[in-house]
Amino acid sequence: MITRGVVGALLVLVGGFVITPLPASVGATLAAPLAGWGETMPGHGLGLSMAVLGLALLSWAWISLLHTCARGHRGTGALDLVRSATWSWTLPLLAAPPLFSRDGFSYVAQGELTRRLLSPYGYAPVTLAGPWSERVDPRWMDTLTPYGPVPLVWGAMATTLTRDPWVAIVLERCAALLGLALLLWALPQLARWCRRDAATVTALVTASPLVVAHGVGGLHNDLLLAGLGAAALVVAGRGSWGWAAVLGGLAAGVKVPGGLICVGVVLVSLGVGATARQRVGRAAAVGGLGVVTLLACGLPYRLGVGWVGALAVPGEVLTPFSLSTTGGRAVGWVVDHAGHPELWAPALTTARTLGMALAVLVGVVCALRARTGDRPAALRSVAVTMLAVLLLGPVAHAWYALWVVPFVAALPLGARRLRVLLAVSVVGGISAPLDSSLEGRPVAIVLTAAMVLAVAVPLLLGTRRVPASSEPVRAPESDHPTGSDPAPVLAGARR
Repeated sequence: MITRGVVGALLVLVGGFVITPLPASVGATLAAPLAGWGETMPGHGLGLSMAVLGLALLSWAWISLLHTCARGHRGTGALDLVRSATWSWTLPLLAAPPLFSRDGFSYVAQGELTRRLLSPYGYAPVTLAGPWSERVDPRWMDTLTPYGPVPLVWGAMATTLTRDPWVAIVLERCAALLGLALLLWALPQLARWCRRDAATVTALVTASPLVVAHGVGGLHNDLLLAGLGAAALVVAGRGSWGWAAVLGGLAAGVKVPGGLICVGVVLVSLGVGATARQRVGRAAAVGGLGVVTLLACGLPYRLGVGWVGALAVPGEVLTPFSLSTTGGRAVGWVVDHAGHPELWAPALTTARTLGMALAVLVGVVCALRARTGDRPAALRSVAVTMLAVLLLGPVAHAWYALWVVPFVAALPLGARRLRVLLAVSVVGGISAPLDSSLEGRPVAIVLTAAMVLAVAVPLLLGTRRVPASSEPVRAPESDHPTGSDPAPVLAGARR
């Protein structure tokens, strides 16, 4: 099982070098023969085939791992197996180019800008010359960064440590691995909050094709956001809401929606039956400390609050998974065909604004109405809030699911919800090669889509045999902070 996943990861690694050439660097020199294959249509097709086959093997190994956990192999041994599988399937990708997305090249360029004290909130990658911006996606070459200061500072440290773009990419990927390590630490504890099996919950997330393909392979910042958010909840559950607020601020410093994890921090850190005044007071304290942390992150490189003005940048891409964007485009189509084409853009903007406002409202309602001092209720509120932001926000990519999956996976899941979670992880991971690099290559798009469909269908059928166990697992006494009452946890699990 683990060997099968390792073989899959190695196929993804080799295929990645074929389809995603590196900028001038040591890595580009070493991988030159593979990149040469990718310059021809047959060679590029071979690289795509290797990537899809590798992801299929990883998905198959993941499903087998879930079967192993669900067959009663619980306890420390099963959790160790999950951790071993996770690192065995992700570490081979440490040296890979940014896979299935060229965002990683943008991260390196933004890190170099930050190192030079040229704020990426005011300067685009086009400012740079040579290998630092050589492989940045043309659509983002003149675009300011929408990210918080945390990835920019990390990128600046990476480009300070090395002047080689490929080594900088490896160092950038270490941020994703840090997020993965935080999830491996936090998920077993979140599982015990809801009396779920720690190994099963951890396997559902950290070893999934979604995490391997997008979080580690694509080195997207969202995996670090998820790790910081999960850690914040655990720390709050142990009674340290101040440090949890700091972690929430760091999550917001990756991407602003990460700050919504503070909803769960507020709920889990208050006692049972907290009043509205106590909720607002704790929310103000947690939010204030989180904002201070967010602002402090950018001080070493004088980044300030430029990220506020760049929040609209992701909205330049129209994605079908965003309900607000899809609704706005539908209304725009109607008014356009009614003879008012000038109303298309306002309709889209209005729908996106209303969608984001509704998502924030969901978070506010959860913070004011959900049960306090109840760990499952806090976890559920975070999952609902993050899901609302994912669906109603202006843009939603496959890797944005990483905001939601860790928190949903730890909740009690029936058979239907488990099937949805498994399908999202499989389809999100297997379809990763259908990225923007195929734009303008209709033959490659058709062939890749056919390969993805051919392997996704049997894998989805395989997930139907993963049992949805509802048997509760008693949390160990050490999981509760000293002096805390486990009754709210058990009460929440019984509901």
